[in-house]
Amino acid sequence: MCIFKKKKILITHNGAFHADDLFAAATLSILNDGNVKIIRTRDPKVFEKGDYVFDVGGEYNEERNRFDHHQKGGAGVRENGIPYSSFGLVWKKFGEQICGSKEVAGKVERKVVEPIDAIDNGVDIIKPVFENIFPYSVEEIFLSEFPTWKEDNSNIDIAFNKQVKKIIPLIKREIKIAKDDLDGINKLIEFYDRSEDKRIIVSDFDFPRYLLQDTLSRFTEPMYFIYPSSKSNTWKVEAIKKNPNTLESRKLFPQDWRGIMESSGKLKEITGVSDAQFCHTSGFFLTVGSKEGAITLAEKALLS
Repeated sequence: MCIFKKKKILITHNGAFHADDLFAAATLSILNDGNVKIIRTRDPKVFEKGDYVFDVGGEYNEERNRFDHHQKGGAGVRENGIPYSSFGLVWKKFGEQICGSKEVAGKVERKVVEPIDAIDNGVDIIKPVFENIFPYSVEEIFLSEFPTWKEDNSNIDIAFNKQVKKIIPLIKREIKIAKDDLDGINKLIEFYDRSEDKRIIVSDFDFPRYLLQDTLSRFTEPMYFIYPSSKSNTWKVEAIKKNPNTLESRKLFPQDWRGIMESSGKLKEITGVSDAQFCHTSGFFLTVGSKEGAITLAEKALLS
């Protein structure tokens, strides 16, 4: 016997759309396993039919699943000063349930939710280095389907639903990344705790650069991180940043190692390590044929 579940009704405003209502709709769709119907309207009579009403209606009430932030006084501000938009309000209630973990939900909140909430509320979170040059944001990516002033705008609801369907796998992917990153952070801390000389951390796994750098740079001792390449039978040695907010390394590799390519064979001669291969011209990264060689190069670099 086939049991059909009644679709949950998601209601948001019609007309122009923004990232916050798109992402709120996608989040609520994930929460309900896609068994939803989206209605875009500003008719208060229709609001009462909604299981969830967001970014419209002038009401924020978690118990009633009402998630607007346009009313006088807004719908609250985070400790860091970023106000909540509809996306943030929906995530605040359901993020942990969707992610299965408060930690995972928190990582997605900081990476995805807060920047969108900030933009929607007119809060600047970046300062351009070059005049009138800004990052191409997620907001702009998903608003690319919005009709230009020259185009017919009678199918805006179709465009909205199309973008929501694109955002659903993006949010799911970010949840997966956050879960794996947290596992990676715990593993990196484990390698740190294991290391006798905490200036040189040796790993059995290949980690993304952003993850290893942001994690290990929070400790004061690490200078170099050693790990195997997942793409070749080589090992890598990477200089650790001074802190998570800079690209400046604590200790670069010696000047005479830098920019030497594997094909020349000169790095072996200069370092005295027979399987030394390549050192980046900026001095923050090198490759070598073995774990032992990597440890030796790191030790030599510490003494330079």
